[in-house]
Amino acid sequence: LVAEIEKKITEAFEVFDRESNKTVDVREIGCIVRSLGCFPNEAEVQELLAQIEVEEPGGFVHLENFLPVMTEVLLDRRFQPIPEDVILHAFEALDENKCGYITKEDLVKHLTEE
Repeated sequence: LVAEIEKKITEAFEVFDRESNKTVDVREIGCIVRSLGCFPNEAEVQELLAQIEVEEPGGFVHLENFLPVMTEVLLDRRFQPIPEDVILHAFEALDENKCGYITKEDLVKHLTEE
């Protein structure tokens, strides 16, 4: 199981490893974590980064430093997505006319005014 998880993490990491040198820009870590099905907020991404040794001054993360931290995250099932029923309930609350959709204007109104 661990080997399978590590392979999945390595593959996701390599997508962002533009130089093919087993490093990625620190700003890519949130994208990599989310591509693995975890959905941390920005504060949680910063907490993860605090656990990972970041190469200074360039701000690069080595795969060997990222792999054990991210393996633990996946094994612990941290940062799981919001359950579908919760999202559906939130959508239904915004769908005041009960028509099965929200117009762009209504969504903008809800997100900016309410």
